[in-house]
Amino acid sequence: MISTGELKKGASIELDGKLYLIMDYSHIKTGRGSAQVRIKLRDVRTGSTIEQTFQAGTKFTRARVERREMQYLYKDDQFHYFMNNENFEQIPVTADKVGDAGKYLKENDTCELVLYGEEVIGVELPASVELVVVETDPGFKGDTATGGSKPATMETGLVINVPLFIEAGAKIKVNTDSGTYIERVG
Repeated sequence: MISTGELKKGASIELDGKLYLIMDYSHIKTGRGSAQVRIKLRDVRTGSTIEQTFQAGTKFTRARVERREMQYLYKDDQFHYFMNNENFEQIPVTADKVGDAGKYLKENDTCELVLYGEEVIGVELPASVELVVVETDPGFKGDTATGGSKPATMETGLVINVPLFIEAGAKIKVNTDSGTYIERVG
């Protein structure tokens, strides 16, 4: 069992006989009455999202999920392909199961596939990834680290805001949870 105080983004719960992934949650405390928790849930099988409000302290059945370390290989029109590092089995995963993680994955990256039985329900990334900037406006003399930001396109197609001194070809570290610039690498 998992209570509302132990919720975290990406956790899996069973609710009304369905498997849900917690996409977001927020605690709401009104002037009078007890605290409540608003949870945004995604049905793992259908992909539909719902929002529900529960009283603080409500307990949910935790879904028994397994995490397996896999290597990302490539993607085609329909699937992203991952390889099990132990037996070299290739596993195709649909884009809706990969979700936003696809914006951070590049060939040969290591990540964790989240499985419910043998069914892939999601992809978990490390806290940060290193990506190369392929396109951004040029920086100018006098640009500083705190002087502002500009959009930059990464090698995976992800667009984030970076400091003005970052140029095309630079390798940067990106936070996978928020999609924000952390630091320049090398």
